[in-house]
Amino acid sequence: MPLDAVVVRALAAELRDELLNMKIDKVFQPEKDELVLSLRGARGSLRLLLSAGGSHPRVYITKTQKENPSAPPMLCMLMRKHLCGGIIREVSNEPMERVIHLDIDTTDEFGDPSRKRLTAELIGRHSNIILTGADGRIIDCLRRVDSDMSGARQVLPGLFYRLPPGQQDKRDPLTLSHDEIRRMVDDAPPEAKADEWLLSVFLGLSPLVCREIAFLSCGDVSPRFFEFSDRKSFSDALCRVLGLIENDAFKPYMLRKNGAPADICFMPVSQYSGVMEGEEMPGFSALLDTFYAQRDAGERMRQRSQDMTRTVSSARDRLLRKLVNQEKELESAKDRESLRRLGDLLTANLHLVRRGAESVTVDDFYSEEGEVAEIRLNPKLSPQQNAARFYKDYSRMKNAEKMLFAQIEAGKAELFYLESVLGEISLAESDSDLQGIRSELGETGYLKKAAAKKRGVPALRPLRFRSEAGFLILVGRNNLQNDELTLKLADKNDVWLHTQKIHGAHVIISCGSEAPDDLTVTQAAMLAAYYSKARGGAKVPVDYTIVRNVKKPPGARPGGVIYKDFKTAFVTPDQAAVAELHEKAGG
Repeated sequence: MPLDAVVVRALAAELRDELLNMKIDKVFQPEKDELVLSLRGARGSLRLLLSAGGSHPRVYITKTQKENPSAPPMLCMLMRKHLCGGIIREVSNEPMERVIHLDIDTTDEFGDPSRKRLTAELIGRHSNIILTGADGRIIDCLRRVDSDMSGARQVLPGLFYRLPPGQQDKRDPLTLSHDEIRRMVDDAPPEAKADEWLLSVFLGLSPLVCREIAFLSCGDVSPRFFEFSDRKSFSDALCRVLGLIENDAFKPYMLRKNGAPADICFMPVSQYSGVMEGEEMPGFSALLDTFYAQRDAGERMRQRSQDMTRTVSSARDRLLRKLVNQEKELESAKDRESLRRLGDLLTANLHLVRRGAESVTVDDFYSEEGEVAEIRLNPKLSPQQNAARFYKDYSRMKNAEKMLFAQIEAGKAELFYLESVLGEISLAESDSDLQGIRSELGETGYLKKAAAKKRGVPALRPLRFRSEAGFLILVGRNNLQNDELTLKLADKNDVWLHTQKIHGAHVIISCGSEAPDDLTVTQAAMLAAYYSKARGGAKVPVDYTIVRNVKKPPGARPGGVIYKDFKTAFVTPDQAAVAELHEKAGG
C-alpha cells in the first residue's frame, strides 16, 4: 500500500529525532526516481532514501546498499552542488498530508549562508522530489510539470513552490472535537458502508485503517450503518484511533502473509487474524526498509529483465514445440518393422501382383495364426518398385530414429540450459547480474554480441560470503561465471555445492587441503539453496563433493557439469543468515 498521511506524520517525527544537525556528505541517484543522501553526524553515519516512484513513494533511513550508475545523472550532479556539505536543521510535514520537508543550511556559489528546502511529495503517480531556495523558488525537481501536463499546478525551475492541491471535500479529523465526530457519524447515511464513508469524509486515513476501525467496532471490516444497533461503538472506535494519532502514540507494525511482507500500519491490526501475522518493528524507517527491500528490488529487476525473459522464454517455447514434434516422429519411426515385413511379403508374392493394382492380399507367413495381409500398392509403380519402396521407407525411418534420438537428447539439454538462464534472471539482484546474463546469452547465440554488451557496467565478480569458522564461500552469478568459478578459480580440493536437480548457482568453499567443518558446509548449502529456484522452499536437497569430482561434458552448455562421489544436505534458505554471512566477508 502507499504511505498514508498518518504514517508520514509518524515517519517525520522519527526522522526529526534522527536527522537534525547531520551533515550531507554525498548525494546519489541509484534509480531515475530515487535519491540517497549519505549523512554524517555525532551519532555516526546513515543513508536517507527519498523515492518518488509512482507505485510506492517514500522517505526513510535505509541500510540497504544500492548499486549506483557509473555516471551520475544531471539531477544528481545538481543536488550535489547545492546540498553536499549542508546541515539538516528541520524536518517537518504538512498536517495530514503526504508531504515531508527537509530544511538544510548550505552556502551559495559566493560562499554566503543559504537555506535550501528539499521536499518529498509522496502522492502516488504525482510524487516528486523538489529542491527550493531561500526565496521559495524551485531550483530543480525530479519531475518537471508544465502547463500541458497540469492546469492546476506547474512544477518548473524558477517558479515559486506551491503545495499540491488538497482534497477540498475532505475534513482533517484532528481539527474536529470528539463530539463533532460523533455527530458526523450519527448523520451518516444508513445504507453507507462504514469503512468507505470514513475514507470519503476524512483526510489521511488509509483503506486499511478505515477497515480496522470498523472491525474494532463490530467485528466486520465493511458493515453498513443500518447494521449497527448503536453507532456509538463505531464513533468510540474512531475516536480511540484518532487519539493515538493526536498523541503521536504510534507503533510501527508489519503485516506478513506466509512470512512475506504484505502491508504496514501505525498501530496493531486485528482484522487479518489467522490470515496474516503482525510484527512490531523497532521504528518506521526499519519497517519501510524491511518492507520495500525485497518488493522493490524484485519489481525493478523484473522490469529491467523483461527483454531477456521474453527472448529466453520464446526460445524455450519454440524448443518445446520442436521436441513435441520430434517425439511424435520418433514414435512413428518405431513402427518401421511393419514396412520391412510388408516388403518381405510383397517380394515373396510378386507373381500374384497385377500391374496397376491398388492392393494385393497374400498369406502372412509372419503370423502364427496363418492370417492373410492386405498390402496397399501404388498403381503407378511396378510390383518390384512397390517392394523396393517399402524397404526404402524402412531404411529411412531407421536412420531417422537414430537422428531423432540424438536431436531430442540435444534439445532436452538445451531446454535444461534455457530453464537455468530463466532461473538466473529471476534471481538477479543488480544491473551487473543482468549484464552478466546478457553476456552469457551473447556467447550462446541467443542475443547478438553487440546487443549483449553494455558500457559502463563493472566486471562481475562472484558473490563473497564467510562462514562462522572463517572459510571463504564463493557463489556464481550466472552460468559463465559458474564455469569459471568451478573449472578455473577453484582448487581441486575445494568443496563444490549445487542444488540437486534444481537450477541454481555453483557454490565453492575455498578450503584447499583443509576440510571445512559441518557448520560451514551447512551454511554453504544454505547459500546454494538461496541462490537457486528453490529459494522459497524448505528442506532443499543440496549435493556437495570436492571439485576434482566435478567435470564438464564435451559440448555442454555454460554451467552444465556432471559429478560423482557426492553427499546430500537438506537445508532451508534464510535471507537474514545470507545477509549476515555476506557482511562477514566485508559486504
